[in-house]
Amino acid sequence: MSRVTGLAPSVLRFWEKEFPQLKPMKRGGQRLYSPQDIELIMKIKHLVYEKGFTLEGARKELSRTPQKKAISLEIVHGLEGIKEELQRIKELLEREP
Repeated sequence: MSRVTGLAPSVLRFWEKEFPQLKPMKRGGQRLYSPQDIELIMKIKHLVYEKGFTLEGARKELSRTPQKKAISLEIVHGLEGIKEELQRIKELLEREP
């Protein structure tokens, strides 16, 4: 899951305690995340790392944002891709004499 979300396992476990709606199934000591869990994790990640929300602020935002209007996983992935591409371009420009 860390590879999918880009988050350390300790962050995911901590968020499970902080966000009651995040409840992966546990089998044999492994956590199994549903597509809904992954979407929620990506929304939390966007709110905390991109928009600067505290965890409490992210909890409040998720609770008052209707599901239909919540940030979609596709948008979050698209924004992350754009950010990575901009970083790559910046690094290329910095290398040029």
